[in-house]
Amino acid sequence: MDVVFGIHAVEEAMRARSRSLDHVEVARERHDQRLQSVIDLAREEGVTVRFVPREQLDRLARSKAHQGAVAVVAAKEYVGLDRLFSNNSGQSFILVLDGIEDPHNLGALIRTADGAGASGVVIPERRSAAVNATVAKTSAGASEHVKIARVVNLARALDELKERNVWIVGLDERGEKTYDELDYNMDCSIVLGAEGNGLHDLIRKKCDYLVSIPMAGKVPSLNVSVAGAVVMYEVARQRRTKAQSSTEETPVKVRRGLGS
Repeated sequence: MDVVFGIHAVEEAMRARSRSLDHVEVARERHDQRLQSVIDLAREEGVTVRFVPREQLDRLARSKAHQGAVAVVAAKEYVGLDRLFSNNSGQSFILVLDGIEDPHNLGALIRTADGAGASGVVIPERRSAAVNATVAKTSAGASEHVKIARVVNLARALDELKERNVWIVGLDERGEKTYDELDYNMDCSIVLGAEGNGLHDLIRKKCDYLVSIPMAGKVPSLNVSVAGAVVMYEVARQRRTKAQSSTEETPVKVRRGLGS
């Protein structure tokens, strides 16, 4: 069994039911509306609630950042690449992470991917943080909703995406185009490199496009979770603009009355 901790993460674990949930433990010393909302939701969902000392939650979560709520759940189940395309009626938008080892960055990226409307996230088995309790809390529970594929070979996974006519866009400071010069109205994946090191050479060579974020200050780059948010929301902005434009251009048929 695994744990999910933090009010938002525990609530989303109960709502999503993406993995089996054994019970929820809450701090018996805490009495406020936010924690009461967790208790009420658990009762609505038929989940057992246990009231325990805060020290027990500290041990269970292995952290003091649990906000008084910990859910005991089954281990995270990853999906295959095929699942990232199921029930996908629009253009694919997949986030590929080339070795993000900080669970806080991984959680932040998953949260942004959810907000920007990504089809799913791909991470490698090695040289990457797994989706653990810290990732779940940092993602504010988004990791319970977003489809996440964990692959043995990231380069091979990119080849599989290409076979499905998905264009591979890597974020790299040496990119010839800036991130907002590319048209993302296509099936695409955004590839982000590891903290500090960027994209591995093989992964960079697999990219169809390399884009960069222009930096006006003295520091040459952004934190990977911030950089990922910039690019993902540019994808979302372009697609939203195109959708609005298509709606406005659709001719409206007007029924004419007699004599008109």
